[in-house]
Amino acid sequence: MAKISPVELEKYLKGLAYPVNTAELVKYAKEHGADDNARAVLEQLPDRTFEGPNGVSVAISQVDRDEEDSK
Repeated sequence: MAKISPVELEKYLKGLAYPVNTAELVKYAKEHGADDNARAVLEQLPDRTFEGPNGVSVAISQVDRDEEDSK
């Protein structure tokens, strides 16, 4: 999976109203110009509701760790 930092993602999620589920998060990012890399990362997030941006950051770091563990 491609990696992206929370800072890079922030520009696509600015103004997003939380709580938000994964599908809404991906849709919002796409509508706000997220590139293929950003969308690919967001699409790997678990299907859940995020209460705020910190939850998104934690989920992204968990996906990264899970991918590293599977190598």
